[in-house]
Amino acid sequence: MAIKRYFANKDNTITDAFRSDLVTRGTGSNMGASDILEVFSIYGQANSTSVEKTRFLIEFPMSGIEADRTSNVLPAAGNVEFYLKLYNAKHPFTLPSQYDLNVVAVSSSWQEGVGLDMEEYRDLTYDQLGSNWIKRSGSTSWDTEGGDFHALPVFSASFPVGNEDLEINVTSLVEEWLDGTKDNYGFAIKLPDALETGELSYYTKRFFGRGTGDWFRKPVLEARWDSAIKDDRGNFYTSSSLAPAADNLNTIYLYNFVRGRLTNIPNIGTGEIYVDLYSTLGGSPLTQCIDTPATGGWVSTGIYSASVCIDSSETTLYDVWYSGSTQYHTGTISTDNFAASNYSTTNRYVLSITNMQEEYYPEQTARFRFFSREKGWSPNIYTVAQSTVPNLIFESASYQITRVVDDYIVVDYGTGSVNHTMLSYDVSGNYFDLDMSMLEEGYMYGIHISIYDDAIKSYVEQPVEFKFKVNKYEY
Repeated sequence: MAIKRYFANKDNTITDAFRSDLVTRGTGSNMGASDILEVFSIYGQANSTSVEKTRFLIEFPMSGIEADRTSNVLPAAGNVEFYLKLYNAKHPFTLPSQYDLNVVAVSSSWQEGVGLDMEEYRDLTYDQLGSNWIKRSGSTSWDTEGGDFHALPVFSASFPVGNEDLEINVTSLVEEWLDGTKDNYGFAIKLPDALETGELSYYTKRFFGRGTGDWFRKPVLEARWDSAIKDDRGNFYTSSSLAPAADNLNTIYLYNFVRGRLTNIPNIGTGEIYVDLYSTLGGSPLTQCIDTPATGGWVSTGIYSASVCIDSSETTLYDVWYSGSTQYHTGTISTDNFAASNYSTTNRYVLSITNMQEEYYPEQTARFRFFSREKGWSPNIYTVAQSTVPNLIFESASYQITRVVDDYIVVDYGTGSVNHTMLSYDVSGNYFDLDMSMLEEGYMYGIHISIYDDAIKSYVEQPVEFKFKVNKYEY
């Protein structure tokens, strides 16, 4: 699971725009209960020099992120990226183009409020709870009208057409909130100062707020990281001059389950563990291409890995994990050899999910396991009689999740710098984990798979869709 979404707990649009009389400004109005968030700047509407500005505030609680990091659901700082995602809301008014929006950190606490009116600005706060252009909570004023913001960091997103969604990396700020460098009072989304006060109008850009009934257009703070485990126990190659040095390395894993739960080895914790390879148990360890023994380390709770390399004709190896005089695990590895070929392999495959269920529930984190083989695979009678169908392992494959009814992309392929939708693999084949709480109940979803093709240096989507439904669990 390399994607986790967190929903906002409050948002509000604040404005100093004129009401319809073009005399009274709406500085005392509150729009905290609206399901729309708005940004604009209007120049010269009331008179030749008048400027009207609107911006909005949105806050995400850090408690859930902190808890997930403490429990190792989220990686440590430096190994995860956070993206603020806001979704465009269509409207019948003029839509600006060729502009930027800035995302900055709010520096004072504020209240959401219960106002709705975004046209006449008649829902005033007065002594009620809520924020507006002048007040941040009830009768407490902002230090600066229009909101109090930190000077840095400033994140900027461009809108060439105007109707784009906003998706921006805000990792540095979220990490400041998590480590206590800054207090979390949320984000402000506004036009840059030069656009807000310039002699051009940018009216009006709207996003869906947290109150929208469209599940997948709610504002989210999305954590992304590469959680792919690439366990070469079932994809183990002995060293060859045909392969670069890096490809002669094999990474193998140890999974320490105690009463069904992954648990750190007490005497190892997050420290080092060592691995020797044997051709015969009880014999002498084989000399590896790298250090003998290989030094392994902690990956996550209860999971350790080590990179090993062997120049041997043995078809079966035994990996022994130990520290000092204590042996913790002995595994078995079937080896393969690199070999040149006089033909090109296909980029089309037959795929199936071996543990697919028709229904899942929002409380689940489901693991999907794949069986795959080349399309058109045709074994001879000896192969059929002597072995099961080999399960291909793809070192670079990615998944996408869509809503079946309208093909809406819920989770897109993450094959960029983070690789947050990369499939893992182990001795049983490829797999990935999916947090079902990201999906709206009552809908059918489809899983799509793309596999990297070295020949064309690109991912190739496979012509298959695996469907499942998410339903509310009934007690």
